[in-house]
Amino acid sequence: MIALADCNSFFASVERALHPGLKGKPVCVLSSNDGNIVALTTEAKELGLRRGDPYFKVKDLMEKNGVAVFSGNLMLYAAMSKRVQSIMRRTVAHTECYSIDEQFLYLDGYEKHFDLVEMMRGMVNQIALWTDIPVSVGIAGTKTLAKIASKFAKQYKGYEGVCLIDTDAKRRKALSMFDLADVWGIGPRTFAKLNFLGVTTPLQLADKPGEWVRRHFHKPGYQTWLELNGHPCIDTSDILQRQTITTSRSFGKMISTKEDLKASMASFAASCCSTLRGQDSAAGCVSVFACSNRFREDLPQYWNIATEKLSVPSADTLEITAAAMELVERIYRPGILFKKSGVILSNIVPGCCHHILFDPVEKREARIELSRTMDKLNQRYGLNALSLAITGRPDASWKVRKDFPTPNYLTDIDQIMTVQL
Repeated sequence: MIALADCNSFFASVERALHPGLKGKPVCVLSSNDGNIVALTTEAKELGLRRGDPYFKVKDLMEKNGVAVFSGNLMLYAAMSKRVQSIMRRTVAHTECYSIDEQFLYLDGYEKHFDLVEMMRGMVNQIALWTDIPVSVGIAGTKTLAKIASKFAKQYKGYEGVCLIDTDAKRRKALSMFDLADVWGIGPRTFAKLNFLGVTTPLQLADKPGEWVRRHFHKPGYQTWLELNGHPCIDTSDILQRQTITTSRSFGKMISTKEDLKASMASFAASCCSTLRGQDSAAGCVSVFACSNRFREDLPQYWNIATEKLSVPSADTLEITAAAMELVERIYRPGILFKKSGVILSNIVPGCCHHILFDPVEKREARIELSRTMDKLNQRYGLNALSLAITGRPDASWKVRKDFPTPNYLTDIDQIMTVQL
């Protein structure tokens, strides 16, 4: 059996946990530059708010109903996620982190000694006691069914946080009640195709012959069909190497100078390189893009992208940043107010360090080690604790705007929470 433990409205739950006065009140967390709602509590949904709503459009509704608003803080949420995951690992030996708020727990063998539902409820209660984060758990024979069960555990209070699908009757009932569009592995195109073929529920898909599924869909669709029928076949334990790595962001304020545009690109290049080294790979191609604000029709509109192929695949922050700076020279246009920029690394291959006979970069291995040392220092002392000088000041106008931030209570000693007694 496999369990999926899913933290309910995780970002909003973290904010609520660190602000006890918000129990039972509506809470929303905003995206980069406080643009859109990315997480919200049940109380906020009851007011008609939805994930993806632009903040400026619902600001009056929020103020009228006393909705607590917070700027997203991924460092804070990642730190809380580690705490929640550590409690899960104390309960189950074999776990697998699927996302910042989801964890697969492998329960094979535990059923001989424990009641799985009560075991998971005990874990849920312990997480709530130690972190104040609500968690829903779905238990089933496959990962796809476990994700469906976790949704039922979240939706219906009668499950007390844990839903078990352990019989064929329960499986068929769950599939008949579940929304086809919400099934793990069914994207918008697959959903549209299934509807065209007359399939409107997960149960109807599960009841189709395997040959019919193979004829109409590729391997992922067939795997979903197998999982819905109780045959585990999706392996998420091996994280596939990402074929492209992108870091892009809208600016807190529009910028017009080449120096600011280069600073943003240098920061994004460093982020991409850190991810590249984290998966022990190197990129053979660097691209940068920049664009104006498409919502400001009163301003000149501009969008451009430039690409350069490296002589040797690299994960060196200095080399990739230098390439990005040359590309900025190509796409920069005076008189344009830029709203967004980004860096894309592609042609990714395994291994951080590659050599050729006439390598234009000297001491390549030492430079990679330098980059790795920067990664370690940033992991220990905080994001961008050490960065290239070209990235500019911490308060640069292009950097993300956060008007409602929660301090990094869990990772920064200078921002540690103080309590007055």
